[in-house]
Amino acid sequence: MKLVVFSHKPCWPCAVSPTGFATDGGFPFQLAAIAELFDETVLLVPCGRRPDGEGEIPLAGPSLRVSALPAPSGSGLGRKLLLALWLFRCAPAILGEFRGAGAIHAAIPGDVGTVGMLLAWIFRKPLFVRHCGNWLRPVTLAEKFWRWFMVKFAGGRNIMLATGGAAESPSRKNPKVRWIFSSSLTQKELRVYANPRTFPTRGQLRLIIVARQEKAKGAATAIQSLPLLAQKFPQESLDIVGEGAAIPEFRQLAREIGVAGRVDFTGKLTHEQVMQRLQKADLFIFPTTASDGFPKAVLEALASGLPVVSTRVSVLPQLIGAGCGVLIDEATPEAVARGIERAISNPTQYEAMSRNAIETARRYSLENWRDTIGGYLEAAWGPLKAEVGGQKPEVRFQQAVVP
Repeated sequence: MKLVVFSHKPCWPCAVSPTGFATDGGFPFQLAAIAELFDETVLLVPCGRRPDGEGEIPLAGPSLRVSALPAPSGSGLGRKLLLALWLFRCAPAILGEFRGAGAIHAAIPGDVGTVGMLLAWIFRKPLFVRHCGNWLRPVTLAEKFWRWFMVKFAGGRNIMLATGGAAESPSRKNPKVRWIFSSSLTQKELRVYANPRTFPTRGQLRLIIVARQEKAKGAATAIQSLPLLAQKFPQESLDIVGEGAAIPEFRQLAREIGVAGRVDFTGKLTHEQVMQRLQKADLFIFPTTASDGFPKAVLEALASGLPVVSTRVSVLPQLIGAGCGVLIDEATPEAVARGIERAISNPTQYEAMSRNAIETARRYSLENWRDTIGGYLEAAWGPLKAEVGGQKPEVRFQQAVVP
């Protein structure tokens, strides 16, 4: 079966990539995993110039091909108004790939994913939608539309998965909408990065937060908690990993409250560099107020053996509540400081949380993610790969190669 993936994820040319293109984040690893399930996978994606910063990862996978589209221009309302012109320009490429598709995968949010989703529905193609945004708190009209569409049409050959997790289904109206976790770590990586922690040396405490640095993610709250901990942990420090529009504001805040010398703003790092930073930390801090679906950075922290101090948002109570850290009820500096003190109050407890973190992360490997999705798709669509010699082909996971 040929799968055509419609995604908004920005990509760019890459001379060392098997497909000729690269991107960043967890997307290339997940795409490679999905490609394992099909005879052929085509990625329809906007491609432009490579952005500044670290983190390039080649797009690679078995029988994976990239069909590059020009990036939609503009932003906000202007982008929406220009979308019709963009669709007209890209129609030959989009329809050419669409006609030969056995099934469609639409990754949303995003304009390109929405186009694929609607085309598949109109022409009755088998459809797999993966919602990677804010399922629990839709705000914009687009977010409300995506959620309505998935609830309305889930079932039959339409597989609708919302990134996140909870005891109940994402939708009371239609239980055929299902949760799916998110991961970019293979079973091998989970073994390699597992690092059971010993209790921090007295007075030393290295904190870390990894996220897109926006106000809702909680970096400012983490910074403001430092003076409250200084007496007990005079050698404390905080790594703020990631880029974002709020970084200048966070730098100014650190200067104003006198902790600038203890806060390291790393900017955007490669996946390997992030994992190295996590290995050196004592606690992962995530006092987010955003309704993150399934924050991969938290999973990476757990995989590294890091106990986590986090708010009770989205899937975090399930992850952290399994004895992997401390949950706090409000995103305030005082609550964060109390949570940190609780996590470091007892050596036996701290080291048990570290072991529990590693054990919890092992359930969320990229192979498990792929096989969970594959099970849903095969149940609805039948075999995803052609039989060879009368036998079903074996799926063997291949990670995208990073040069």
